[in-house]
Amino acid sequence: MKKVSFALLLLVLVVALSACGAKNNEANNSNAGNTAANNGNNAPQEVTLKVGATPVPHAEILEFIKPALKEKGINLEVVEFNDYVQPNTQLYEKQLDANFFQHTPYLDQFNKDKGYDLVNVAGVHIEPFGAYSKKVKSVDELKDGAKVVIPNDPSNGGRALALLAANNVIKLKDGVGVAGTVHDITENPKNLEITEVEAATLPRVLDEVDLALINTNYALEAGLVPTKDALFIEGNDSPYVNIVVARPDNKDSDAIKALTEALHSADVKKFIEDKYEGAIIPAFE
Repeated sequence: MKKVSFALLLLVLVVALSACGAKNNEANNSNAGNTAANNGNNAPQEVTLKVGATPVPHAEILEFIKPALKEKGINLEVVEFNDYVQPNTQLYEKQLDANFFQHTPYLDQFNKDKGYDLVNVAGVHIEPFGAYSKKVKSVDELKDGAKVVIPNDPSNGGRALALLAANNVIKLKDGVGVAGTVHDITENPKNLEITEVEAATLPRVLDEVDLALINTNYALEAGLVPTKDALFIEGNDSPYVNIVVARPDNKDSDAIKALTEALHSADVKKFIEDKYEGAIIPAFE
């Protein structure tokens, strides 16, 4: 009997210890689950920010800041465009969160024409506008009736005409400044044939004309070096700062603020200065 009782007691103890172990394991597993849940709740949730841009230099600059934004939990998705219309249209339609390709005069005119309310969030850099040719090496070599092409959008077209006037190629009505059109030309001593074409096509028609006034982003994309290849170019005091644009409903969001901070960093300033060698000029300190 004693042997049986001892064996029975031993069995009871084993069962009890096993039950305690199971409860402890269950408790530990429960705590691990709670910790994982807490970690999941506390971990910052990554946000995707879609920004439209023209390939050069805007998309290149945005690609440069991707790692910095990633550290802040922002996945920057750069959507490239080769025109000046779709980036604004898609931003307004909420297919994009922001865009980076234009200057304020262009944005103002676009908003006016389309009835949009897109807003300037921050200025980043200046792209001095230049005149290019593969047929002449100076303005003096332009022949009578030479073919000249300029952008067909009002803000950049007026800018091109103002640059021609500043270099004594034409004269414009007093006071029109960068708002001038071909109808405001008062003197055209060389009887230049001035044609307005879509900005993106300007580099592609350079071989066919005597002079083309090309937006710097498209000039760079075509392999032109503004500081070396332009016959004449705007000075560093150009008022056409390229800007980040958003909508009224998201312009103050944390992600847009982080984008602006990254674009205004000392690293970006150095990147612009080193990579573009004066063709692009930072517009911030």
